Amino acid sequence: MSISELRWKIFELIWASESMRKKTLLALALTCKSFTGPALDLLWRELDGLDPLIRCLPPSLWKIDKQELKFQRVMTLDDWSIFRKYSCRVSSLEMTYAPRAIRVGTDIWGALDCPPFPLPLLPNLTTLRWDAPDEAFPCIRSFVTQTLTTLIISTYYTTFSFGPCVQPILSCIPALCPSVSHVEFHGDEESGDEESGDAESGDASIALQSWSHLISVRTGSVSNAAILHLSNLPSLRKLYVGLCSTPIDADAQNLLRHPAFPALHTLDVRCNTLAPLDTFFDTFSLAPKILCIRVIDGWHSTEHLPASMSRISNACAHSALEHLEIVDDEFGINFDASIGAAVFQPIYAFRNLRIFHFEVEPDVLLHDGTLMQMAEAWPLLEDLAILGALSTSSHQHVTPNGLVSLLQRCPRLSSIRISMDWSAVDRPDVSPNIPYGGFAHKALTCADFGSSKIRQAVGVAAFMSAIAPKLRTITGWDSESHYEHDDYKIYSSRWKAVDDLVKAFSMVRAQERRMMLGAIRRGFVRR
Repeated sequence: MSISELRWKIFELIWASESMRKKTLLALALTCKSFTGPALDLLWRELDGLDPLIRCLPPSLWKIDKQELKFQRVMTLDDWSIFRKYSCRVSSLEMTYAPRAIRVGTDIWGALDCPPFPLPLLPNLTTLRWDAPDEAFPCIRSFVTQTLTTLIISTYYTTFSFGPCVQPILSCIPALCPSVSHVEFHGDEESGDEESGDAESGDASIALQSWSHLISVRTGSVSNAAILHLSNLPSLRKLYVGLCSTPIDADAQNLLRHPAFPALHTLDVRCNTLAPLDTFFDTFSLAPKILCIRVIDGWHSTEHLPASMSRISNACAHSALEHLEIVDDEFGINFDASIGAAVFQPIYAFRNLRIFHFEVEPDVLLHDGTLMQMAEAWPLLEDLAILGALSTSSHQHVTPNGLVSLLQRCPRLSSIRISMDWSAVDRPDVSPNIPYGGFAHKALTCADFGSSKIRQAVGVAAFMSAIAPKLRTITGWDSESHYEHDDYKIYSSRWKAVDDLVKAFSMVRAQERRMMLGAIRRGFVRR
């Protein structure tokens, strides 16, 4: 290893220590000339905002007035020379919005948009996160580079959105940074406003269609043309996207009726209603490993759910899918509605499923038989969550028998979230009988029993401690879903008592094992 390589290794070790990183690098930069270059390279590698660059310029140039950085005079060539000395070392710039942070004034943005040297301002930039005010958005053209691989554009400033006025800028960005492989567009369209989401999707869609080497995409609603383009990319691995409500025309459907997204690993789709989701899965054949679906405005009816689940099953390769998550943010129908076992039948075909989350607003009516079918269909299951946020009714039919049957057939299951009927073990004392012949699941560590109602903590805790001795946490009636319910304090306190008792029983069992081992050892010594 050469001296320069050894020196660089030392500097990289310093970079790994975040607590003293900046102070140590600054001290090394001032130590000797051989240290100056590497130290400055690492010191300026990642930049949070432009204000550190501006404040490295002569104090006569700038001032801070009411948390805003302003220029007091025109930048000279000497000022630009100092700026260039540090800017060429920046590889990552995060222009993130923070209410109390130092803001860069309008006059500075104007000056940076007209440098006396060829653009870009940060020539070696590879990662750019842009969350700047609307008046600064045109300046993004001065920062994107030919070497840029990650581009994140946020519109969290209240005065800015992906409207028609930014279309010319967005349209020209791909030509300035053709090497982008990871792109994210965050904006208000993700809030669930169907009309604004579709109206604004076109601008981001045009930009997306200009990149041909994308590996990951995260955006709000996009046009059908953008979906078609993304479906043909051989490099795309991760896609987080909103589906617009505009129906896919017949010509587009004919183009899309082939195996799509050839390299896709993760697909996360959001839509306001179920209709665009059905169209999407009717159109595509794909093989993701992870599939997450979020219906923002709710399903409005439960009768169409089995058909929608069948579409998912028909569209996705059964052997590929390992993680399936379906979330309904707002059900939008009367709270007496419920979801039955028929909804889950189509997805039993995914035999390699490791994670299944189904979280909705109304009751999910599970039975021991349904849980048994899931266990037999998904023997590799590691994480199961089936919860209705409003499932506080007494219509819970999964019993301890069903839970044990699931655990017996799913040896890898480490986390479970379901609501149950605990009446069989809901008693004020510990049963003298060993549950289920001493069966003990070795993987389960976390359990959330949702809206399950119990009267006595002792019996439930003793049962769970016996069948799942590795259990670390057990919860029920969490505050997020139940805080406004009249019985929240009663049942949440009982489940807290169960959690405390499970931990105590676990400690007693550990002591008992140590005593038995000690007795065995002493017996061997006597012999």
